Amino acid sequence: MKDAWPLQQAVYLALAGDAALKAEIGDPPRLYDDAPANAAFPYVLLGETRTAPLAGCETGFEHDLRFHVFSKHGGRRELKRILAALYDALHDADLDIEGARLVSLRFVFSDIFRRDPQVYAGAARFRAVTEESA
Repeated sequence: MKDAWPLQQAVYLALAGDAALKAEIGDPPRLYDDAPANAAFPYVLLGETRTAPLAGCETGFEHDLRFHVFSKHGGRRELKRILAALYDALHDADLDIEGARLVSLRFVFSDIFRRDPQVYAGAARFRAVTEESA
């Protein structure tokens, strides 16, 4: 699946429909591909992706998916809850992807850091393996 757009669409639908994530970032969820300048906090940004052929598999691809989380809540608690909701929604998820089969979707790591005096940021990374449909 050279075109990672269908994977992003499937991931977005899974996250947008996840009740636990919506409980943390609002309903409708503040889940963006490109956050508006006046986005309310907290929110999740669908971050960078990298797609590469899967070694030894002519129709397989691996995808590095990154998510960024932003919070103005004092401390790291809110970010940890949102990152946990991302994990629960995506780790080993079974997503329907147009033109491909999801072989696996696994959590790689998360990180939390202070972006500036008022904003905490978190990052989560997942690895997906897809195989193009015949």
